[in-house]
Amino acid sequence: MQFTDLGVIKDLFNRNGFSFTKSLGQNFLINPSVCPKIAEMGGCNKDICSLEIGTGIGVLTKELALRSKKTVAIEIDMGLKPILDETLSDFSNIDIIFADFMEVDLKKLFEEKFGNEETVICANLPYYITSPVIMRILEEKLPVKSITVMVQREAADRICAKVGSRECGALTVAVNYYSYPKKLFNVSRGSFAPAPNVDSSVIRLDIAPEQKYKVCDEKLFFKIVKSAFSQRRKQMINPLSSELGIEKHKISEIMTDIGIKTTARAEELSMDDFVSLCNGIQKDFVHN
Repeated sequence: MQFTDLGVIKDLFNRNGFSFTKSLGQNFLINPSVCPKIAEMGGCNKDICSLEIGTGIGVLTKELALRSKKTVAIEIDMGLKPILDETLSDFSNIDIIFADFMEVDLKKLFEEKFGNEETVICANLPYYITSPVIMRILEEKLPVKSITVMVQREAADRICAKVGSRECGALTVAVNYYSYPKKLFNVSRGSFAPAPNVDSSVIRLDIAPEQKYKVCDEKLFFKIVKSAFSQRRKQMINPLSSELGIEKHKISEIMTDIGIKTTARAEELSMDDFVSLCNGIQKDFVHN
């Protein structure tokens, strides 16, 4: 049975008394080519385990399980259980956890479900939770090889933008700090039911095997990045001074010393600039 067929999906919902939950950002894929591509390009194979965030009716879950040694899926909507019991009944290598991903103890989950097995994460993320989910995975430094997610196309462009470009934002810098981002392919809004008002893209973040950038204080680094982009079209010296509690002329001296214009906006800085700025501020002020 083709679970990307709209008629089949509607019948499945009717028989199980299920209705869409708008607040959960539920849009179900009806383009049969998308999920196999996500699973393939996400690096799934018989030697690798996979974690899915949000199952929908199990279309991507099925493709992950077909290719992976073991698939664990976290789904917030308990109402999908009878549907998933039907759509995934042929698989013995799927473990579904009904919980809010943002509240799950991820390190414990990885230890219990995957042990030392190599693991990839794949997901079709609701647009409203894209940034929190990606940042949680990256910040917890989970033992994953890559994160492959479908997100709103505008978000994909921002995440995969070059640091130092106009499209760059705080999330761009954070993603580049932990990984190597790459845009894989676009997905039109007509691939979903109900159709969202925007198009989507699938991106993959290949996690850096070791720390890419040497910052002396990660917490300070991300505080600087967040502050710098809080007024992205203005000179960043003002929000930095305000947020860090350091006089503007002192921040100006550090910027000058490391070769950054004192009139610079956040989008003009490279990764190395942010690292140097963090290390300079930490050295001159944090320990004094």
